[in-house]
Amino acid sequence: MDLLSDILQDAGLRRRVLGLRAIPADVALRFPCDRSIGLHVVVQGPVHLHAPALAEPLSLHTGDVAFMARGCDHALSVGPSLAGLRPLTIGNELQTPEPGASVVVGGAYQLWNAPLHPFFAELPAWTVLRADARPRLGPLALAAGLMEQEIRAVEPGTDTIVQALLDTVFTYALREIAAERGQAGPGWSHAVRDPQVRRALMLMHARSAHPWTLDELAQHAGLSRTALAERFRDAMGDTPLNHLRVLRMQRAMRLLAETNHKLETIAAEVGYQDAFSFSKVFKRTLGMSPKAFRERDAADQAHPWRVGARP
Repeated sequence: MDLLSDILQDAGLRRRVLGLRAIPADVALRFPCDRSIGLHVVVQGPVHLHAPALAEPLSLHTGDVAFMARGCDHALSVGPSLAGLRPLTIGNELQTPEPGASVVVGGAYQLWNAPLHPFFAELPAWTVLRADARPRLGPLALAAGLMEQEIRAVEPGTDTIVQALLDTVFTYALREIAAERGQAGPGWSHAVRDPQVRRALMLMHARSAHPWTLDELAQHAGLSRTALAERFRDAMGDTPLNHLRVLRMQRAMRLLAETNHKLETIAAEVGYQDAFSFSKVFKRTLGMSPKAFRERDAADQAHPWRVGARP
């Protein structure tokens, strides 16, 4: 099982290709990302990234990849200052890039409903993967280069290829960030480095509706009950059964948003015997009932910023 892909699917991740965009010298290109993870590949620099939480703008150069966690609204400009620049929000058309212009290509990965999985909480707000710090013929650099060529070429099948390459760049970037975060201390990225803890995580992801007990998880992981509890807590910063509850609620959110299944059916699909016990845990975790969550999500379906919004 691919744990990272499973986490992204359960969180309801949806992509929006932002395309190839030149940044005129007099423009601050704004990206409202309150519900999205985003990334920019700098096709041609210089580019400066501005955000309220940054003490100073990030200076980006050709080939750099800037990756931002959910909720990091920001702006891009050619120079290091926003003073006197004309704000322009994505979605408005820009002129065809002129020779020598600063150019970026990127995408937004929308998580409309705030994800519960701890992986998203441990993502740094801002990460810059520097072109000069990775192999020129490495997979991330090659995928980014191919994506740029496809966008410029506009050949048959370009849309499909660009989306696949954007996903590839996005996943390679996440992999690098998770590898670095895994050395920093307790958290999901650290936990998956422990073979026995990873085994327990894979079991819970693969069969989240199963009535797991700590004894059964420990037996499958090849550890005693006490040893698994201690290693899981040390690696993840949480208990196995509490993490199982988080997985179940994350999947319940997706089912409530994407299906018309009755509460009884969703309760059974995520491991609860009846709708009452499921609703009680859901409300305690999210602060609202499953019905209220579904109603709110349905009302948001036509929001103009929602990827795949229904009119």
